[in-house]
Amino acid sequence: MKKIKNPTEALKNIIVEACQDIKAKELVVLDMKGINEASADYFIICHGDSSTQVNAIATNVLKKVKDETGQIGNKEGMKNGEWVLVDYGDIVAHIFYKEKRYYYQLEELWSDAILTEYKDEETQIKKSTIKTKTNAGPRKQRVSKSK
Repeated sequence: MKKIKNPTEALKNIIVEACQDIKAKELVVLDMKGINEASADYFIICHGDSSTQVNAIATNVLKKVKDETGQIGNKEGMKNGEWVLVDYGDIVAHIFYKEKRYYYQLEELWSDAILTEYKDEETQIKKSTIKTKTNAGPRKQRVSKSK
């Protein structure tokens, strides 16, 4: 088995791809490494349009990570499908039902993190051009990526 240079970065990429495979909406990665209070290096946040899609995204993350790395994530919230959390220690994936995501607004709560946005197929405009007002001030960096 070959040794991976940066296993956290590789795991982050696997999780992002797994979310994209099931057409996750408004996929973002928050780089939390510079925040002392953060419980993980990365939060991966997305949403689905139904509880079925939320569970499908979470199931695909769990399967793809296990298949590619052998790691088994801790999961919470699969029964309700409104907010599923998949925890890999350094990386936590938050997969929401759309309304719950907008209610909890994790991106705003952790507005000091470096935000990377992944453009989904249905998005017609680059979100990186949209200014967001927060009390915490501007984000350090905003990066937009396509699949």
